[in-house]
Amino acid sequence: MPVTEGLRAATTVAGLDLFAPEFVADPHPVLRALREDSPVHHDARTGLWLVSRYADVRAALLDTESFHPDNALTAITPLSGEAKRVLARARFGLPPTLANNGTDSHAGLRRLVGQYFTQARVEAAVPLVRELVADRLRQVSGRCDLALHIAYDVPALVLLHMLGVGQVDMPVFKAWCHSSLELFWGNPDHDRQLRIAADAGAFHQWLGDRLAVAGEGEDLFSALVRHRAPGDRPLTRKEAVAVCYFLLIAGQETTTQLLATMLRRAAGEPQLWRRMHEGEPGLVEHFVEEVLRREPPVVTWRRITSKPVTLGATELPAGAHVLLMLAGTGSDPEVVDEPESFCPGRAQARRHLAFGYGRHFCLGAGLARMEAAEVLRAVTARLPEVELLDEEPPMLGLLSFRAPLEVRVRA
Repeated sequence: MPVTEGLRAATTVAGLDLFAPEFVADPHPVLRALREDSPVHHDARTGLWLVSRYADVRAALLDTESFHPDNALTAITPLSGEAKRVLARARFGLPPTLANNGTDSHAGLRRLVGQYFTQARVEAAVPLVRELVADRLRQVSGRCDLALHIAYDVPALVLLHMLGVGQVDMPVFKAWCHSSLELFWGNPDHDRQLRIAADAGAFHQWLGDRLAVAGEGEDLFSALVRHRAPGDRPLTRKEAVAVCYFLLIAGQETTTQLLATMLRRAAGEPQLWRRMHEGEPGLVEHFVEEVLRREPPVVTWRRITSKPVTLGATELPAGAHVLLMLAGTGSDPEVVDEPESFCPGRAQARRHLAFGYGRHFCLGAGLARMEAAEVLRAVTARLPEVELLDEEPPMLGLLSFRAPLEVRVRA
């Protein structure tokens, strides 16, 4: 079925499939229908309660007593027994640490990780970002894929540098990360699940090996070895590995996704591209913020209710699995005027939840914004104009992550 026909079919909430190509290509018709017709909607296909209005999503993120993060990293497609055994052989485990942690250990771990993402450290990383992007732009000419040439590894290299993590085989590292995202947020079949579980297990083992030889330095691994949880106890191996596992994946894959989405959007806006090429003050930063509002890389996040609770006008039972539709909150007409127009520099540009809200707000938000602005400024300065070659690129379509896999242009 052509994407345009699929889009019309997908606008009805009853036929919603969160993994359908037409929904991944453009989720906004469905998100609009959800907000208007069923803002807290039970999806029979997945058993999830879909929450789509800005006020309701924000309320759920703030109410940490009623909405727990325990299911944030649970595989949306149940793992087969064979896949579980693959992970068990790798001693794989994701105990509560960061995104899935509602216990009293969360604050200390968040402080530990947060020290690597202070404003001063983000500003100190600017020269590295500029150097990496300039090096890659020297290889860009004619037909090229900006997702591959620019977005693929710059965020990973920057993150690893900031965390003090060296000696990384980048293609292997990225493959581990991609497999992990698909394992927990994708819809793989049985055979595919076994292959990506092996990758996730290998990554987990690699992290455990690195932690086992951590020294007295200022790097992330050493800091985790020194860290003490409530009760003055050291972290277990699984806890320390779980911090690294989530951080090293989410801390750079979401930025790669942001860069690809941003570059594709910019390539499709020739007038705005020209204005950025000419150096219009503030436009690059406004453009980045508008992409975050309208097309965030993290499109959903999960919570589970700890007790019966009312959200909006809907009663949710205890144990309800809730899917917060972050991608639609920035387009809610209750908080944004003319939400479907792409308007860099609009009033209240940050009235979105692309980085979450409350105690689990993304620690890397400042870093992501900086990297996106530096990349966009450098690319538009270097290339006076580009022609977008694919109107319907292949897309990453996971439950919580969305981005074009290619940004093919003629420069």
